[in-house]
Amino acid sequence: MRQTLLAAAAAFVIGGIATGAVLSQAQPASPPAQQIDGGQTPGDQPPRHHWMGGWGHHRGAEGHGEPHHGARPFALIYRQPDRQLAPADVQKIAEGFLLWNGNHSWKVANVAPTPDGPVGFSLTTPEGSVIAKFTMDPHTGKIARVS
Repeated sequence: MRQTLLAAAAAFVIGGIATGAVLSQAQPASPPAQQIDGGQTPGDQPPRHHWMGGWGHHRGAEGHGEPHHGARPFALIYRQPDRQLAPADVQKIAEGFLLWNGNHSWKVANVAPTPDGPVGFSLTTPEGSVIAKFTMDPHTGKIARVS
């Protein structure tokens, strides 16, 4: 009886080790997601600005401008070819970006159309010191840093 119990325990331990080894090989770690941090991006997408963080749109495997992990979260909303952004819209977008990235202290200031078309705005400290100036194209939503 004692030998039977010892044989059963040994078989159980060996089986557990073998199962653990098989399972550890069955699910290899997935490759890291592609980082797009400025410079040229895949396809014909223009370079993203570093300050934009994860705000840009990545191109999926099919190259349709979708995120890498499935469909866009707000896929029900049709993206208009001409966004027709007013200065108030640009301010809301910039404020939303700051909040989306957890920045509750910087402010969006000096929002006004520029003579050549884009809407200009500044990111400032709570005291009013200008950190950087940007423009946003009111038709495409493209952001450019000007200083």
